[in-house]
This record gives sequence, C-alpha cells and structure tokens, in this order.
Amino acid sequence: MPENISFFAALAVGFFGGVHCVGMCGGIVGALTFGLPAEKRERFARLFPYLLAYNLARITSYTLAGVIAGGIGLLGMSLVPMQNAQLLLLVIAGGFMILMGLYVGGWWFGLTRIERAGSRLWRFIEPVGRRLMPVTTPTQAFGLGLVWGWLPCGLVYSVLIWALSAGSPLQGGLLMLGFGLGTLPNLLAMGAFAGQLSAFVRRPWVRRFAGGMVIAFGVYQIGLAAFGLAG
Repeated sequence: MPENISFFAALAVGFFGGVHCVGMCGGIVGALTFGLPAEKRERFARLFPYLLAYNLARITSYTLAGVIAGGIGLLGMSLVPMQNAQLLLLVIAGGFMILMGLYVGGWWFGLTRIERAGSRLWRFIEPVGRRLMPVTTPTQAFGLGLVWGWLPCGLVYSVLIWALSAGSPLQGGLLMLGFGLGTLPNLLAMGAFAGQLSAFVRRPWVRRFAGGMVIAFGVYQIGLAAFGLAG
C-alpha cells in the first residue's frame, strides 16, 4: 500500500475505531476533566488546552510505538525476503483489523484476551501516571497523556502489527501518527461532551457501522496482500 494511502487509511481506522476509544478511554478522560477546578472545567476555552495536551501526548506515544514497530519489522525483513515478509504482516494486520471490527461492532470480544496480556506491561507504567494526578497544568496533562498512550488496547495493537509491515521506522511512525490523529476528534469531544457522546456511541447502529468500516479496512488490506502474492 503506498505510504500516503496507508496514512489516510490509518487516519480513517482511527476515526471509526474511535467509537471503541470512547468506551474504553472515556473514564480516563472523565477523570482528567472532573479532576480540574470547576472554573477550568466549566468553560471549554479553559478546558481545551488540557484536553489538547493530553491527546497530543497520547498520539506522541503512539507515534513512538510505530517507530519501534517499523524498526522491528525492518529488522525482520532483513532476515527473509522483504516483499514476502511485508505481505505476510499485511495479512496478519488485516486479520487483526477484522477481529477489531467485530469487537467494536459488539459481535465478538476475543481481543480482550490480548488486552489482558498487555496489562502486564501496563502494571509497570501506570504508577508513573498516578504520580501526575491530580492534573493542575497542561504540562502535567501532557505527561499523563504520554503514559496513557501505552494503555493496553486491542485497536492500537492491531494498527501496530500494520506498522510492522510498513518497511521502516519512519513509515511505521507515520502510520501510527495517522491512526492517532484519527482518534483525536472522538476523544476531544469526549472531554467536552462526555455524557452526550457516551450515550451516542452506545447505540447499537453506531457501533455496528463503525465496526463494519474497520472490518472493511481489514478485508481491503488482506485483498492488497493477496493481489501482491498473486503478482
């Protein structure tokens, strides 16, 4: 998949997968929002710098993880023919994307097992974030967001596998940057309109539509890989 198409595809996956993010990360965003003094919490203009710092830091962590994944993928491709390795990783990433779409749509929840496996690493990282609370400045919010970016999440893991196939640390980082930016509108809105947005994304048709779109991207990736294998 060309790099520019990969970036915008990751952006779209982040946007539609953001329905899952609202459900999973809503409590974290709520804790940040409601932990602020009332005069900052009740006016969006004062709340926005905290939400922006928090989310930009989260996306920074995603991008760093993508750089690492892209580097690992490049190292692996040096041991086997690069094209074959990329196609295989693309198929695996597409498969995970389909599973994630089933999860987002509420049809299957097996990916929670992978999230539980990631929670072992989270146990070592989470205390760092706890020391940054309660948040009183945007700088603290940024630090907490850096920690939040490593929260166990099946959707993030699915895109990280995709980043493994990117071919380089730069492309892996760009792919995760696109994904993170795609999640931004949902999570910024979550901080400002928590109750209304939570109620909206709990509607079955919203989850099913978003899940269906993520599945479509997974099928598209597998199709690209199959075409490459056929070629």
